[in-house]
Amino acid sequence: MPKLFYKLLLPLILSIVGIFIIDQGIKEFFMLKAMGIYGVPQDYLYTRALDIYQTNCINMRLVFNYGVAFSMFAFLEEYLKWLQLVLIFGAFLYIISLRKSCYALPSGILIGAGLSNIYDRFIHGGVVDYVYWHCGFNFAIFNFADVMIDFAVVWILLLNFKPQLCK
Repeated sequence: MPKLFYKLLLPLILSIVGIFIIDQGIKEFFMLKAMGIYGVPQDYLYTRALDIYQTNCINMRLVFNYGVAFSMFAFLEEYLKWLQLVLIFGAFLYIISLRKSCYALPSGILIGAGLSNIYDRFIHGGVVDYVYWHCGFNFAIFNFADVMIDFAVVWILLLNFKPQLCK
């Protein structure tokens, strides 16, 4: 058990907690910044898109996403967070059952980022997004957790397609 703990569970748990704390800190910063700039209460933020910083390519625009990527599945409303929680729990159990330490860090990043977005749904009713890419084309508004989820998925896919990396 100690070998499994130090090689798999400890990095998995530390990366989950670390990504969660970093993402929530960034989101809190943007919410407080928007409330300070516009002089509005927190409830006001939930129904508005508020620019915090603007450039020619990227704006820091605070919005709340009530669906998943590109607002898909917003029609699921309250059920979405519970469905996501079940999926995250299933991913956690699957990673533990693999008993491969090479999956610990990318899976922890994936789960920590996913839990942070789910936490937003419980606390704010939607996911706090703030990076708006509009350089050459309009892209979705996203957050740090979304980037970490994408990064972790690519890492996990790489481990699956290149099994020699996972020993």
